[in-house]
Amino acid sequence: MRVAAVVRLTPEEAETLHQRSRARSLPARVVERARIVLLADAGRQDKEIAAELGISVQKAARWRARFLECGIAGLEKDAPRPGRTPSISGEMVQRVIHMTTQEKPANATQWSTRVMAQASGLSEASVRRIWHKHGLKPHLVRTFKVSNDPQFAEKLEVIVGLYLNPPEHALVLCCDEKSQIQALDRTQPGLPLKPGRAGTLTHDYKRNGTATLFAALNTLDGQVIGTCMERHRHQEWLRFLRLLDRATPADKQLYLIVDNYATHKHAKVQLWLQRHPRFHVHFTPTSASWLNMIERFFRDLTVNRIRRGVFRDVIELVEAIELYVDHHNQKPKPFIWTASAADILEKVKRARKALVNAQSV
Repeated sequence: MRVAAVVRLTPEEAETLHQRSRARSLPARVVERARIVLLADAGRQDKEIAAELGISVQKAARWRARFLECGIAGLEKDAPRPGRTPSISGEMVQRVIHMTTQEKPANATQWSTRVMAQASGLSEASVRRIWHKHGLKPHLVRTFKVSNDPQFAEKLEVIVGLYLNPPEHALVLCCDEKSQIQALDRTQPGLPLKPGRAGTLTHDYKRNGTATLFAALNTLDGQVIGTCMERHRHQEWLRFLRLLDRATPADKQLYLIVDNYATHKHAKVQLWLQRHPRFHVHFTPTSASWLNMIERFFRDLTVNRIRRGVFRDVIELVEAIELYVDHHNQKPKPFIWTASAADILEKVKRARKALVNAQSV
């Protein structure tokens, strides 16, 4: 008669398996495997264990062998299974990936599942599964621009340093203007949202003028100082600087983060700043307005209040913007900057290298 391999448990292993065999919160298969090994340690053969636990002899033999090979850790997970043989070969998958990333269809700028299916001989569902598995989304494109500012690193370190380690007895204000906000009125009333139907807006509209929002975001507490004006010349920028001078404590130094718009560098603006030494202006690198956190507030304003708004004149538009700013300031929430200057520089280096490689192809 064939005799099964002998199992000898250490006191620690026996205690662990006894706990698992009595556990109520563990999966049933884990409890069963612990009981198999305990019975094997008691000298039972596989047939006896199978009869007592109501399982097959093969299962009892399998988990005895697994314990002898891998110990208790081997009882926790099932061995990997080969699964069904893939109906699509690896070469075909790589071909679809190569075509998606390196080639274009004859009559379009990007692939669709239908066009790729025709070109590769696969079904649309198979193409969709391959794209999903490898994170390919040919229908999407993102805009970007890498800054060519020769002083990019220096400006980046200063601005990120102000975000992460603001100076004492000072305020860091992210300032900018959101220009040419249009007061748009629809040609017909929209229909409201209801179950089974989205809200509607007419595709055409009437322009009723524009306004420009000048705003400064306090990076410490998220408060926004804002005002609307008709234009965005250096005269309006000076009026906004005077507003900041009045609206902030006189004993605080003000560190302003602004972009490279010519209005911010006008000679009269520079002269005013010289007469107000508590203002310290730091310019973001060219093509890097994303460093200015006020852009996030402008984005929220557009999505939450402007894009679907209906304004019969500029007065209604300005009232809506000012109401949004006031509501934001009732419970302000600062935007937390987490990226270090070193991490950003590393990404920019990779982007520049990728651009050089793309241009050389």
